[in-house]
Amino acid sequence: MSTDTSLDLELAWAFKANPWGPHEHALQRLVDRMRWEPVAGKHVLVCTKPHRQWSLARLPDRRGEAIELIEGEIFDSLADAEWAVFKVRWETMTGRAIDEGQAPS
Repeated sequence: MSTDTSLDLELAWAFKANPWGPHEHALQRLVDRMRWEPVAGKHVLVCTKPHRQWSLARLPDRRGEAIELIEGEIFDSLADAEWAVFKVRWETMTGRAIDEGQAPS
Protein backbone atom coordinates (compact mmCIF):
# COMPACT_ATOMS: atom_id res chain seq x y z
CA MET A 1 0.00 0.00 0.00
CA SER A 2 1.15 3.49 -0.68
CA THR A 3 1.89 6.10 1.94
CA ASP A 4 -0.88 8.29 0.44
CA THR A 5 -3.88 7.64 2.68
CA SER A 6 -6.32 9.34 0.30
CA LEU A 7 -5.24 7.07 -2.56
CA ASP A 8 -5.54 4.03 -0.31
CA LEU A 9 -9.01 5.09 0.74
CA GLU A 10 -10.01 5.52 -2.90
CA LEU A 11 -9.21 1.82 -3.31
CA ALA A 12 -11.37 0.97 -0.30
CA TRP A 13 -14.33 2.93 -1.65
CA ALA A 14 -13.87 1.30 -5.06
CA PHE A 15 -14.06 -2.11 -3.35
CA LYS A 16 -17.19 -1.14 -1.44
CA ALA A 17 -18.87 -0.01 -4.66
CA ASN A 18 -18.00 -3.25 -6.46
CA PRO A 19 -16.81 -6.02 -4.11
CA TRP A 20 -16.79 -8.75 -6.77
CA GLY A 21 -14.87 -6.90 -9.46
CA PRO A 22 -13.48 -6.78 -11.92
CA HIS A 23 -11.09 -4.45 -10.12
CA GLU A 24 -8.52 -2.06 -11.48
CA HIS A 25 -4.93 -3.24 -11.05
CA ALA A 26 -4.06 -1.49 -7.75
CA LEU A 27 -7.25 -2.65 -6.05
CA GLN A 28 -6.81 -6.21 -7.32
CA ARG A 29 -3.27 -6.27 -5.91
CA LEU A 30 -4.60 -5.06 -2.55
CA VAL A 31 -7.38 -7.67 -2.48
CA ASP A 32 -4.88 -10.39 -3.44
CA ARG A 33 -2.57 -9.35 -0.58
CA MET A 34 -5.48 -9.49 1.86
CA ARG A 35 -6.46 -12.95 0.67
CA TRP A 36 -2.92 -14.31 1.00
CA GLU A 37 -2.32 -13.16 4.56
CA PRO A 38 -1.40 -16.00 6.98
CA VAL A 39 -4.35 -18.25 7.77
CA ALA A 40 -4.04 -18.34 11.57
CA GLY A 41 -6.36 -15.72 13.03
CA LYS A 42 -7.50 -14.50 9.61
CA HIS A 43 -10.97 -12.98 9.36
CA VAL A 44 -13.34 -14.73 6.96
CA LEU A 45 -17.02 -14.96 6.13
CA VAL A 46 -19.13 -17.96 7.05
CA CYS A 47 -22.48 -18.53 5.39
CA THR A 48 -24.85 -19.30 8.28
CA LYS A 49 -28.07 -19.50 6.22
CA PRO A 50 -27.59 -20.47 2.57
CA HIS A 51 -27.88 -17.44 0.26
CA ARG A 52 -29.43 -15.37 3.10
CA GLN A 53 -27.05 -14.77 5.98
CA TRP A 54 -23.31 -14.45 6.58
CA SER A 55 -21.24 -14.00 9.71
CA LEU A 56 -17.82 -12.53 10.24
CA ALA A 57 -15.54 -15.15 11.76
CA ARG A 58 -11.91 -15.77 12.64
CA LEU A 59 -9.95 -18.83 11.63
CA PRO A 60 -8.29 -20.76 14.44
CA ASP A 61 -4.56 -20.72 15.11
CA ARG A 62 -4.37 -24.48 14.53
CA ARG A 63 -5.95 -26.60 11.84
CA GLY A 64 -8.86 -28.66 13.14
CA GLU A 65 -9.88 -26.19 15.85
CA ALA A 66 -13.25 -24.45 15.68
CA ILE A 67 -13.81 -21.28 13.70
CA GLU A 68 -14.78 -18.39 15.99
CA LEU A 69 -17.92 -16.54 14.91
CA ILE A 70 -17.66 -12.85 15.84
CA GLU A 71 -20.66 -12.00 18.01
CA GLY A 72 -22.99 -9.38 16.54
CA GLU A 73 -21.33 -9.45 13.10
CA ILE A 74 -24.18 -11.01 11.09
CA PHE A 75 -25.21 -9.79 7.64
CA ASP A 76 -28.26 -10.34 5.45
CA SER A 77 -26.45 -8.88 2.44
CA LEU A 78 -23.38 -10.55 0.95
CA ALA A 79 -22.12 -7.13 -0.20
CA ASP A 80 -22.32 -5.82 3.40
CA ALA A 81 -20.53 -8.95 4.65
CA GLU A 82 -17.76 -8.54 2.05
CA TRP A 83 -17.32 -4.91 3.09
CA ALA A 84 -17.09 -5.92 6.77
CA VAL A 85 -14.35 -8.48 6.16
CA PHE A 86 -12.53 -6.03 3.88
CA LYS A 87 -12.54 -3.38 6.63
CA VAL A 88 -11.18 -5.80 9.24
CA ARG A 89 -8.45 -7.05 6.93
CA TRP A 90 -7.64 -3.44 5.95
CA GLU A 91 -7.16 -2.48 9.59
CA THR A 92 -5.03 -5.58 10.20
CA MET A 93 -2.86 -4.74 7.20
CA THR A 94 -2.56 -0.96 7.63
CA GLY A 95 -3.11 -0.40 11.33
CA ARG A 96 -5.82 2.14 10.39
CA ALA A 97 -9.57 1.71 10.61
CA ILE A 98 -11.68 2.89 7.69
CA ASP A 99 -13.73 5.90 8.75
CA GLU A 100 -16.97 5.62 6.80
CA GLY A 101 -17.60 9.28 7.51
CA GLN A 102 -14.82 10.02 5.01
CA ALA A 103 -16.58 8.22 2.17
CA PRO A 104 -16.82 10.26 -1.03
CA SER A 105 -20.27 11.60 -1.80
